[in-house]
Amino acid sequence: MKHALPTPSEIAAQRHFALNRRQFLRGLGACVALPVLESALGPTARAAASAPTTAGGMGVTASGAPLRMAFVYFPNGAHQPNWWPTGEGSSFAFGRTMEPLAPLRGAIQVLGGLDHQNAKAGNDGAGDHARANATFLTGARARKTDSTDIQAGISVDQVVAQRMGHLTRFPSLELSCDAVRKSGRCDSGYSCAYQYNLSWHSATTPMPPEPNPRLVFERLFGSGPANQRQANHRRRQATERSLLDFVMDDARSLQRELGRSDQQKLDEYLTSVREIEQRIERAEKMGDLPDPHADTPAGIPTNFGDHMEVMYDLLGLAFQTDSTRVSTLLLAGDGNNRAYPQIGIPEGHHYCSHHRNDPALVDKIAQIDGYYMKYFARFLQKLDAMKDVDGRSVLQNSMIVYGCGNADGNRHTHENLPVILAGAGGGALTPGRFNRLGGKPMSNLFLSLTDRMGVSGVERIGDSSGRIGNV
Repeated sequence: MKHALPTPSEIAAQRHFALNRRQFLRGLGACVALPVLESALGPTARAAASAPTTAGGMGVTASGAPLRMAFVYFPNGAHQPNWWPTGEGSSFAFGRTMEPLAPLRGAIQVLGGLDHQNAKAGNDGAGDHARANATFLTGARARKTDSTDIQAGISVDQVVAQRMGHLTRFPSLELSCDAVRKSGRCDSGYSCAYQYNLSWHSATTPMPPEPNPRLVFERLFGSGPANQRQANHRRRQATERSLLDFVMDDARSLQRELGRSDQQKLDEYLTSVREIEQRIERAEKMGDLPDPHADTPAGIPTNFGDHMEVMYDLLGLAFQTDSTRVSTLLLAGDGNNRAYPQIGIPEGHHYCSHHRNDPALVDKIAQIDGYYMKYFARFLQKLDAMKDVDGRSVLQNSMIVYGCGNADGNRHTHENLPVILAGAGGGALTPGRFNRLGGKPMSNLFLSLTDRMGVSGVERIGDSSGRIGNV
C-alpha cells in the first residue's frame, strides 16, 4: 500500500515541529546548567562519616564524623582597642567587642598577627574596601578594573570544595546578608564583583551568594510544606530525567542531519548533559532530602539582625544535616554604610568607622562591632548545642573563621587583621587562647586549614609562604 505524499501544509507543520524541538534543545542548554542541577549531589557520604577511623580522612574527623569549614565576613574592620584581648595564651581577657563570646571561651581562638599584603594599595591607589573583600579568602591581588576583566584568585573554600564536594549534596554553600552584584563600578575604580562576593571558583569567576533565606532553605531541603518536600524533590528529579531523556532522543535524530563542525559542538554539549545525568544518579543514590523539622523562612527580613540570625541558622542546618561541609557567609561587603537604628545608631557603618578618634563615633563603632559579634556568638552556641554522630558537638567538629580584610577601619590597614577561629576541628585545633602569630600571611592559615580538612596536595594559596602549625 502506497502512502500519500505529505501536503505542503503537513511539510510546514513538520518543519515547525523540528524547529521547536531545536529551539527547545538550545534553550535547555541554559536550563541544564542551573545551580539546582549542579548542586544535587546528595546530602552526605554517610558511610564515610559513620565508620570510625584512626587518623581521619578527607572531610572526616578521626572519630568518623563530618568535618566542617566556614568563613564569615564582617565589614569595615574593627575598633582595635576594643577588639583585642589582653594577655596571651590561655591567660587572656576579652575586650569589649568580644564579651558575647565569654560563654564560648574554651571553643575559640583569637588569632593575632595575620596580614593580607595584597589588600594594600601598592600601585593601585584607593580601593581598600574592594581589595579587602577580594583578598580575604584568596590572598591574591585584585585587578583594578570596573569592567568584565575581573581577576583575583581561587578562594580557600573552593580549593577545598573542588576536592571534597562530592561527599555532600552541595559542594559548598555561599550565603550573604547583603545585595548581590556581579558588575558595575563600586570602590574607586574596582568592579562591584569584588565587594559583593567572598567566594571565588577561579581567578576570574566569583561564586555569587544567595541572600534570600527562603531560596536557601528550598535549595537545601525542598519546597512546599514540611510533609511534602521530599515528594516534591522526587518529582523534580523525575522531571529532570524526563527532560534529559528528551534531549538525548532529540540529539540522536539531529546527529544524522548535522555537518562535522556542528556534530562536534553537539558532542561537547551532550558531554555536559551526560555529566548532569551522572549527578542526578549520585543524588538518587544518596536518598531523600534531609528533613530539618523547620518551617520555610518567609524571605529577606526587614530587620538586619533578623536577617543575620536566619542566615546563621540556615548555615547551622546545612552543617547539621551534612548537606555541605564548606560554606561562606558575607554579612556585608566592605565599605557598607548601613545604619543601625535597632541599636540607636542612625549614622552609617562606614561613616562611623572613620571616627578620627572622636569619642562619640568611637563608641558607636564599638557598639556596631559588638552587634555583629552578638549574632556570631549566638550561632556558635547553637552549633555547640547540636550533637554530632560521634557524640561531640557540631562546633567541636568545625573550623569557623570570623574576620575582615580590613584591620583598622579608620585608617584602612591590612596588618594584624581581626580574626577569630572557632571550633576544635574534630580535635585538630587548640582553642581557648589568644594566639599571637607574629606577622604571617593570612593565606598561611588557609593552607593549615586545608591540611586539617584532610585535603592533600595544596602547595600554595594566594601569597602563602608556608603553613601555621600552632593553631
